[in-house]
Amino acid sequence: MNNKNRFQSGNIIAISFAHMLHDIYSAFLAPILPLLIDKFKMSYTMAGLLTVVQNIPSLFNPFIGLIADKLPIRYLLIFAPSITVVSMGLLGIAPYYSVLVVLLFVMGIGASLFHVPAPVMIRKISGRRIGKGMSFFMFGGEIARSIGPLVILGGISIWGLEGTYKLIPFGLTASIILFFKFKNIKISEDFKNTADLKSPFHTFKDHLPLLLIIAGISFFLSIIKAALTTFLPTYFSDQGSSLWTGGIALSILQLAGAVGTMLSGTISDKFGRKNILLIIVVSNPILMLLFVYSSGIFVYPLLALLGLFLFAVTPIFLAIINETVSERPAFLNGLYMTINFGTGAITVLLIGFLGDLFGLEITYKISALLGFAAIPFILRIKK
Repeated sequence: MNNKNRFQSGNIIAISFAHMLHDIYSAFLAPILPLLIDKFKMSYTMAGLLTVVQNIPSLFNPFIGLIADKLPIRYLLIFAPSITVVSMGLLGIAPYYSVLVVLLFVMGIGASLFHVPAPVMIRKISGRRIGKGMSFFMFGGEIARSIGPLVILGGISIWGLEGTYKLIPFGLTASIILFFKFKNIKISEDFKNTADLKSPFHTFKDHLPLLLIIAGISFFLSIIKAALTTFLPTYFSDQGSSLWTGGIALSILQLAGAVGTMLSGTISDKFGRKNILLIIVVSNPILMLLFVYSSGIFVYPLLALLGLFLFAVTPIFLAIINETVSERPAFLNGLYMTINFGTGAITVLLIGFLGDLFGLEITYKISALLGFAAIPFILRIKK
């Protein structure tokens, strides 16, 4: 079978491993947020602003996509995780809130350099099973967000908050291994010369209706996602639970999310993107309400179900974007990543503001009700 039509499992697993490495370190913020809030005397709004800063570089994702359409993008996948590893490893020793802001902004640059070209590479080496390829890719990211809280809390247990920099060498060693694996993967050579193609503006205009639908769905789902992924340890801490309890709860959510991302893209290949998205969007607000009103041991299976559905949407969006006919695939993917990271940043700030105003428990209930507003956008997707 021609390489272009073959599911290249070895290369897909390698890229998914790189995604896992990157996102293990990018997942360090939420678990230690209660410690940082205490250290810098932050309000919830200031805490939410950290995620906004982290996502500001995503505004440049379309420009990174334009570059990635022309250059050997595998090198971005090799070196971008190193940026994230170093900046997130230094969070614990940040002496001022302003330094924390700078470190998270730099981390955001690394995240953009990685997440824009990676799905395009996955698309090229997935053959006709793009949904399955995106599921593998997102599984690496979501399993990392399950491992990340345990890694950073384990590091703090051994070295204290100021000793988290000792985790940096592990990530850099993995980046060196990635270099030897990726240096022979050639993807960008398959792309057309973009000099004679339509302008980026025309690409944006042609796909604007689809991008607006995705933006609407992403925004209302991101309200629930931001409430849980950023503030879940803080939510448990406010209720009198330990830092480890919040970290374990976050890991359960993310581990279930990894399973959801692994399944959703493959299932949507068979049953249709729109049908699976509708099931996901209806389920999330209901599960969020059940979680808020539950107590004791019941919160954990509900968190697992939330993770299963909440993160399952991303591989489907990536499959939709990357199977859309476009002469500028990395640019189009960059536009989607801007929407994805941008809605995430705005909603985290919104949750922080509402948390200061009403408290996190009421904010969680509000976020669940707002999640239902994503349903009309799903109905506008063409099959």
